[in-house]
Amino acid sequence: MPNLEKARVISNNQVSTNLFEMEVKAPQVVPLCKPGQFIHLRVSDQYDPLLRRPLSLYDVDRQENTITLLYKVVGRGTEILSRITAGEYLDIMGPLGRAFSYPQAGQAALLVGGGVGIAPLLFLARELLNQGYQTKVLYGTQSSDDLVAMDRFRQLGAEIWPATMDGKIGYQGLVTDLLREHLSVQEKESMFIYTCGPEPMMAQVAAYASEHGLEGQVSLEENMACGVGACLGCARQLKSSDKGYVKVCKDGPVFGLRELELNP
Repeated sequence: MPNLEKARVISNNQVSTNLFEMEVKAPQVVPLCKPGQFIHLRVSDQYDPLLRRPLSLYDVDRQENTITLLYKVVGRGTEILSRITAGEYLDIMGPLGRAFSYPQAGQAALLVGGGVGIAPLLFLARELLNQGYQTKVLYGTQSSDDLVAMDRFRQLGAEIWPATMDGKIGYQGLVTDLLREHLSVQEKESMFIYTCGPEPMMAQVAAYASEHGLEGQVSLEENMACGVGACLGCARQLKSSDKGYVKVCKDGPVFGLRELELNP
């Protein structure tokens, strides 16, 4: 069962246009956290907005009992969240959802993130490196100003390759183009792929994995009203031929690349 906790906000800083990093102290939730899971938080102690907001575990510090969140201001709820200051408390529920699994022994990990979809991949990279897995990150954004996770990945010791549409940093173009051009033959044979970002991007990653016989996992982004699989607000078919639906918040958000059809 997920915990309910009043988490103290340590910091809430704007790191790029519409992107914020928030760190909270949550000693009850932190010990249960695994990469790929999320927390569900109330952005206000009022009933407007009524619904909680799901945010991926961007990073977790088990010694300090803190969770870091990366979020983009896209509506009223996240705009309210962006105005919260250090010392305030947030009602959080978590951790929720199915976590990433680890590659087989001897495999390396390839993480492909687009935009704010990089969020669940940072905590994953930390845990993979702690387990001794070789970890490479391909990180795509529209603007080089939005490469806000670069330094964090470098501090972990991950090998990171950025792709930006403005070309000011790293490869100029789509991160999926970088994926196709960058990997060596040996890497293509041994990588386990993780991806999160816009669905058309993930569809390209899934197609690449299928072409090269690679396994992997994807983290889906969906609107989640309840976070525990009760309301069916995040229900979707994994494949168009399926008769039934999964609940992304409970059955996911992590799924196998071959489990689902992604919309290109």
